[in-house]
Order: sequence, then structure tokens, then C-alpha cells
Amino acid sequence: MTDEAPAVPEPIFRDDVTVELVRSSAQDADVLFAARVSTAGEQSIDELGKDPARSKGLINYLMRDRHGTPFEHNSMTFLVSAPIFVFREFHRHRSGWSYNEESGRYRELQPVFYVPAAERKLVQKGRPGKYEFFEGTADQYKAVSSAMEDSYRQSYAAYQAMLAEGVAREVARAVLPVGLFSSMYATCNARSLMHFLSLRTKDERAKVPSFPQREIEMVAEKMEAKWAELMPLTHAAFNEHGRVAP
Repeated sequence: MTDEAPAVPEPIFRDDVTVELVRSSAQDADVLFAARVSTAGEQSIDELGKDPARSKGLINYLMRDRHGTPFEHNSMTFLVSAPIFVFREFHRHRSGWSYNEESGRYRELQPVFYVPAAERKLVQKGRPGKYEFFEGTADQYKAVSSAMEDSYRQSYAAYQAMLAEGVAREVARAVLPVGLFSSMYATCNARSLMHFLSLRTKDERAKVPSFPQREIEMVAEKMEAKWAELMPLTHAAFNEHGRVAP
């Protein structure tokens, strides 16, 4: 046991998320060779050397008629930094996804916490599945920021106090809130990413409306931007056919 309380690091408050594409093997040509094996057999490998733009119609056909498996022959790995409550929603997406998240059992968690930006809508109205969100007042935003920051400071001080007493990290972490930032690697293919985007973004082009929490939508938007650069024809077909995963 120590005689003096340890100095508690000053928390960092963030209103953003970060997404980094750390590795990828994904291009529009991947869709083409996978699709053409059904009619060309081993000769379908020739598609790898062709300009995929010449086969834009095939990609659109596959997307429109929901022939989904050709969109699985690719891979993207993202490093995501976001609040823990975002990851709890993220991990509901299981088919076609692999995750590895930092562990509070094995490392001392850092005091980085989420506080919504002023433009984040705060007022919720409506029934489940039909919620609408509206701008908060300056007083509401001040109340949210103050309450969150005070709570974060208290919880992290309690966490540090337990660590100083020799309590195991896996026990001490129980006092930390879901607004704490974590990091994870998330690996997927284009088909699984499209399913994620169909549910976690709100877009006027979507045939099926979705009502995602803003914070996971922030992650989804950044992932989509990086995927669109890798597979522009597939991304365009996804939008053209109502943002429905094939």
C-alpha cells in the first residue's frame, strides 16, 4: 500500500473518431474474376489483367440481382479508435468480420474520453425505430459536457487509486465508463462492409431507411470513404441500387 495518492493523469476529451486503413487487398477486378469463374472456369483469371471499367455492367448486374458472393473475394483491415459504446454496437456485425480490440486486462487504459461536439444532436423524440433527433440548446450541451467530464475524472481517479493499491487491471477497469476510447482492428470484405453501411449510415439513396447512432455512423462514413477509393465501381453500384448489400 502507498502512503500518498498517485497523481492522476489529466483526461483528454475527444469528439471525433479515427479510422485508418492499415492493409487491403481489394479492387473491382476481384469481383469480376470471382463472378466469371461460373462461365469461364480457369480462364476467369484473365480478368485480373483487364480494365474493370469495361465490365462495369457486370458489377451493376451482380449488385442489382443480389449475387453477393463475388463481392467477398477481397479484404480490408481498419484500425479504429472510438468510444467503447461504439464497439459494443460494432460487434453485433459478425458475418464476414474479424475483430481484435485492446485489452484492459493486459494494459493500463489511458484517460481518453468521448464528449459530443456542439453540433451533435442531443434531443430525441419519437418511438423506437422512428426516433428523430434535434439540436440541443447551449444549456443542454453545457450540462452534457460538464456531467460527462466530471464523471470521467472521478471514474478514472478511482481506477488509478485501485491500481496503486495493487488491484488487478481486470478488476479495476470495472469502474470505467463506456465513453472511454478503445482501439481495435476490424477486418472485412466488401459484402460485409456493405451490410454494415446499409445499417450504420443514413443516406437518402437507401431503399431501406436506417437510424444509426451518430457515433457509429461517424466510423462508418470514414470506412466508406476509404473503401470507395479502393473499389469505386462497386461503391457506385452499391449507391445506384439503393445501398442494399447483395
